[in-house]
Amino acid sequence: MTKHNLRTTKHNFDQGGIFTELCEAIDARHSVRAYTERPIEGEVLERLLASVTAANAESGLHIQLVRDDGEPFGGLIPKYGKFVNARNYLALVGKDDANLAEKCGYYGQKLVLIAQTLGLNTCWVAGTYSKRKVQAEIDAGEKLLLVIALGYGQTEGAPHKSKPIEALCKVSGEMPDWFRRGMEAAQKAPTAMNQQKFRFTLNADGSVTASSGGSWGKINLGIVKCNFELGAGKDGWRWAE
Repeated sequence: MTKHNLRTTKHNFDQGGIFTELCEAIDARHSVRAYTERPIEGEVLERLLASVTAANAESGLHIQLVRDDGEPFGGLIPKYGKFVNARNYLALVGKDDANLAEKCGYYGQKLVLIAQTLGLNTCWVAGTYSKRKVQAEIDAGEKLLLVIALGYGQTEGAPHKSKPIEALCKVSGEMPDWFRRGMEAAQKAPTAMNQQKFRFTLNADGSVTASSGGSWGKINLGIVKCNFELGAGKDGWRWAE
């Protein structure tokens, strides 16, 4: 088992302009539970670690990459299919406060998309693992919220069924192109049990409000907001106060 605990070096989380690659990763990325035995190493490992470092520096989280440790995924019979060769994961750890869940969703999803650009596959894991077996450092006042399994998948996974965009948002009048692009990206985001219990509203002042309910609602909110931002683009809109 190899644990990487990086949170002190400050980096630009955009990694020198990979915005377009992340947008493309939204379409390519699907949940994968079965992995090959190929290790994560070399340049892929270096770039993944740099991304974890950058995410922690920007967010204040304590996300950690753990390799060669399959213990958290053994011995359970998950409802949605067992894991095969799951031996690497991101432990989403941070200060136990009201913002932890949304931040873990947002930055976890950015790391998921970066992993996809590196040729890796991923799976968000909220309940079908043993939390006590996770080999993560949890400082005083911190909490392990969930993990993300990752590695080289035996397949690329398959798209999930999605609700129509109109059921996931509220817009008065014609929908702007940038908002539609954001919703198309949010529509493809992973959510707990694929419930998609989130909603985006385009307000009269041009700002955007997002909310989410259901299982792991705040984590889902962070995930879908990450995707929406990438789809909508960087300029010409803002989140509501």
